[in-house]
Amino acid sequence: MTETDVLRRFSRAWSQRIGVLEESYLGQGRSLGASRLLYEMGSDGAGVLGLRRRLGLDSGYLSRLLRGLEDERLVEVRADQDDARRRVVVPTAKGRRAIRRLEQRSELQAEALVAPLGDSQRRRLTEALATAERLIRAATCVIEPVEAGSEEGLGAVAQYVAELAVRFPDGFEPGDLAAEAPAMDPPEGRFLVARVDGALVACGGVRRLSRSRAEIKRMWVDDAWRGCGLGVRMLRALEDAAADLGYRDVRLDTNGTLTEAIAMYDRAGYRRIECYNDNPYADVWFAKRLCVGGTTGS
Repeated sequence: MTETDVLRRFSRAWSQRIGVLEESYLGQGRSLGASRLLYEMGSDGAGVLGLRRRLGLDSGYLSRLLRGLEDERLVEVRADQDDARRRVVVPTAKGRRAIRRLEQRSELQAEALVAPLGDSQRRRLTEALATAERLIRAATCVIEPVEAGSEEGLGAVAQYVAELAVRFPDGFEPGDLAAEAPAMDPPEGRFLVARVDGALVACGGVRRLSRSRAEIKRMWVDDAWRGCGLGVRMLRALEDAAADLGYRDVRLDTNGTLTEAIAMYDRAGYRRIECYNDNPYADVWFAKRLCVGGTTGS
């Protein structure tokens, strides 16, 4: 049985047992999509864009779901007080009661589902589902370009800086991040972010060194998502971005304390080279040859 066979078989069994196939999810008179939307916004509400990213819904379908919830007088959609260009959705008092009922019925359903199992079987199921949930979310990670100097881009780099400031023995002072950002924007550069359920979990940038050579900078993966392959995926995406921009090889540097990053670069086909820059925090330097339209180790 292949990996996809196992996944499809589990999906069929799980969807049947949690009520996904029923027209009225958990007996609440609305679909799973509408119920999930209520659950995700929570009692305090949420931004419409954040909900769309978190749930992976296209804007048209999300709008239809929101209209249905508005018709039930469960939510209100209005302009964000901090940014009139954005919309937020807030549950009404009736909507908050509906969310509480969903939470209660979902909890009861889960308890009933595992009730026939013994303690050891429950522990095995919990561990297996936690692993499956984490890996499936990682597999559906979305990597896309943003402006390096945007709020999102600088926010991702700020998390990178905060981590290195803790890990490096003497701290980390990268300089003016906003000033360096334009170098990682088109036409000579690119900045990528990775999201899981709408939340930023990784980033990295490409900037020009010469006509044929680029440098990979500010590559970071959230510590909570280490071990799920996101570092390798981001590295490949950055290599592909460099190749798309016409560069024939890439270079990067790192600090010797980042042993997991060094191991990843070694596995990805990078070769160690002499120092090529004046980065005071770098003591290991790498290079890799690219082919336009794809990547290849050198």
